[in-house]
This record gives sequence, structure tokens and C-alpha cells, in this order.
Amino acid sequence: DYVVVKMIPDNRLPPRHLHSVHTGKTFAVIKWESPYDSPDQDMLYAVAVKDLVRKTDKIYKVKSRNSTVEYTIKKLEPGGKYHVIVQLGNMSKESSMKINTVPLSAPDALKIITENDHILLFWKSLALKESNFNESRGYEIHMFDSLMNITAYLGNTTENFFKVSNLKIGHNYSFTVQARCLYGGQMCGEPATLLYDELGTGEDSSATKSGRPTDVAAIVVPVLFVLLVTLGIGFVVLYMRHRRLQNSFTAFANSHYSSRLGSAIFSSGDDLGDEDDEAPMITGFSDDVPMVIA
Repeated sequence: DYVVVKMIPDNRLPPRHLHSVHTGKTFAVIKWESPYDSPDQDMLYAVAVKDLVRKTDKIYKVKSRNSTVEYTIKKLEPGGKYHVIVQLGNMSKESSMKINTVPLSAPDALKIITENDHILLFWKSLALKESNFNESRGYEIHMFDSLMNITAYLGNTTENFFKVSNLKIGHNYSFTVQARCLYGGQMCGEPATLLYDELGTGEDSSATKSGRPTDVAAIVVPVLFVLLVTLGIGFVVLYMRHRRLQNSFTAFANSHYSSRLGSAIFSSGDDLGDEDDEAPMITGFSDDVPMVIA
């Protein structure tokens, strides 16, 4: 024996298993299940989105017969905080959740250039990679002094650089640059952080790479120029000595050239001395030896 029992749908029950599937900078995908399994008719849901920062409300209507409902909430703000409520259109019990959208990215290529009595912070425009960012919003800069354990707000700018003065020797600083916070500092961009060491030379590795290429070039270029000039003078001296030696040898060879033999004859000083010693001394001529005068 068996009996079939069909439960009467209770439209006063809340939607089940409300959760977030994916959250971006300007949208959020949420999903929930119907108050009971296998609805036999379209069910009308009310999705209320409360902006916890701006203190505003928006209500969207969603109609579906599926047991599982997925909905995308659009036109949200980066870094925003929202309270989402889902319930049936007859104002039954509700299900709720909180959503935090993804904040704007941190500025890229944050660098330090060291000047005589101040430093300059440089970074790439955030508008190059964030379509939701307007340069008129600007950036805000913070500084943390690790020695004093103090964080200071330095100011904001709509440019891509910022001047920082009055740094103390022997202190280590951390600088952060981010999209300017809105509505009481509740909607901020991700910060880009850079360490700066004021000990000794007052630079860390990142600052040295970005701030001292001009100084290195000022040293290397004159040294290379002096080396090139020295090498040039050396080559000229060697060439002149070679020419003088060649001319001297040519003159010496010409002075010992014999046209009768067709060659140059060279003899050492020792050989000349020996021949003079061995040659007989001519003292006179005999009367019986005829003289031939050509």
C-alpha cells in the first residue's frame, strides 16, 4: 500500500543558498535557489541592492521558473560595498548577503628620482589600463616613517608625479600611491608601494636605478673620451717613429749602395779595424816597377 502526498508550496519561505558567483569592478553575479523544489509557475523575485557607501537603494525584478536562478547586478562602483537582499515579490522572508566589488588597480611603474633637497615620485597613468578611472579623480599619496612608526597623508594630485620634501637623514620611508579615495575614504584604489632608504646616500635599489643614470653617464662619458684621445695620440706617435726609422734605414742603405755590384755592402766596425791592421804599409815604389797611369 502507498499514498502520494503533494506538499502545498509556501510562498512565504525565503530563497535558499544565496551566494556570490563572481565579483568584478562594476558588476557582481549572484545565484540562489527557489524557496521550494520544482516550481510549477513563474516566480517573481525582488533583488534589492543597498549601497553602503553612498546610502542609496536600487530594486530589480527577476522572473524565473527555474529551481536555480542566476542574476548579474550591473552599474556598481569599483571598491564599493553593497548589501544585497533577495525575496519573493510578495515580500516574503528574505535572504541577504554583502558584496565588496574589486577596487581599481594600483598604478604601475612607481619610481623615485632623487634631487638635491627633495625627491620626485613618478608613476604611469592609471587610465591606461583602467577604463573606469578618470584622471580628474586624481591620486593620493601616503608616507610611512618606519623609524617614527608614523603614517602621514601627503596630499593628492591629478598629475603623474609628486614632490616630497623635508625628508630626514637616517629615516626609512615607504610611499604609497593609489586612486583617490571617495566618500570619506571608503572607496579607494589598490596602493602601489615603494621603499625609500634615507640612510647614507639616501637611496634604495629602486631609487638608484631610476634616479642616478645621469650621474653615471657624467662619469663614464669623460673617461671614455680620455681613453679614446690617449689611444689616438699613441697611434700617431708610433706611426711617426715608424716613418722616421724607415727613412733613416733608406738613407743608410743608399749611402752603402754599390752601382758596380748592384747591391748595398755593409760591414761592421770590427771588420774594418782588422783589415787595416793586416794590410801591409806602403812605403814606396821600386824603380824597376813600371807605373801605369790610366
